[in-house]
Amino acid sequence: MTERPGSPLIGPAPAPVPAGAAVARAVAPLAFRCPALLWQRDDAVVQTLVGRLHDSLPRLGCTVAALRIDPAWEPAQDGAARAQLAAAGTDLGIVLGGDGTLLAAARILAPLDVPLLCINLGRLGFLADISPDDTFDVLPAILHGAFHADERLLLQVELHRGGQALHTATALNELVLHKWDSLKMIEFETRAAGRLVHRQRADGLIVATPTGSTAYALSSGGPIVYPDLRAVVVVPICQHTLAIRPMVLGADQVLEIELTADNHAKARVVCDGQHSLPLEVGDRVLVRARQRSLRLIHPPGYDYFELLRTKLHWGG
Repeated sequence: MTERPGSPLIGPAPAPVPAGAAVARAVAPLAFRCPALLWQRDDAVVQTLVGRLHDSLPRLGCTVAALRIDPAWEPAQDGAARAQLAAAGTDLGIVLGGDGTLLAAARILAPLDVPLLCINLGRLGFLADISPDDTFDVLPAILHGAFHADERLLLQVELHRGGQALHTATALNELVLHKWDSLKMIEFETRAAGRLVHRQRADGLIVATPTGSTAYALSSGGPIVYPDLRAVVVVPICQHTLAIRPMVLGADQVLEIELTADNHAKARVVCDGQHSLPLEVGDRVLVRARQRSLRLIHPPGYDYFELLRTKLHWGG
């Protein structure tokens, strides 16, 4: 994680200037010149905020793009949105919504290496950390280079069937292999770097990034992993035997999950709760860390532990 200097909000307050005195004021150059506003909801709160940002950002010297996105978009629609934002020269995604909207925005903009910041219009919000009330106080400083940035691990997920790769997706939070449309458990094997980890019957399996360790994996008994670690959390969902516990593995080894038995239970694999693919017996899901990570932008003074204390009510 890095702190970026250069904001009037960092350092001691300037000395008062006598009335009528001529002032030569140095203005920090913009760190981001072409932000894009991204949102999902279409209610009065969002539209008001979009309108205010669309009016105020050009006065700071920015060229602004705007796009309403949908987490349910198919890859072709993601690609069209990505091309539109690339053509606009987008160098920062400003997400208006909650964590789900940010996950959808990451799916679109991560291939362009465009960083994201999020104004929290959602609920719990581990990723969306700027309140609407603070937006117009902190955004000018961020645009001029005063921000806290961290790099978040992304997963590349591939579905293989009959020796061929059928689908590829990206996950910022997690992928989930789970039973679907059935009360029966599914059976699968998990391998890491080609070595067998375990065989099990369960309702499913979660493979989460450190970012996703505070999401579905946490509610299933997994640990919280600090965001800058290159690691994944492997968490069984309601397994048949209690002997198989959550594990933390290095992210630079390929994980392979194979659906191994046909007991008339249906299964799917879902990435970030948005892209869902049905599985057949013998299908293999390969999970690897993407070479390039996603950069998240936070206001100066961002503290991950303070975020945990606030969201999880740890007190203090």
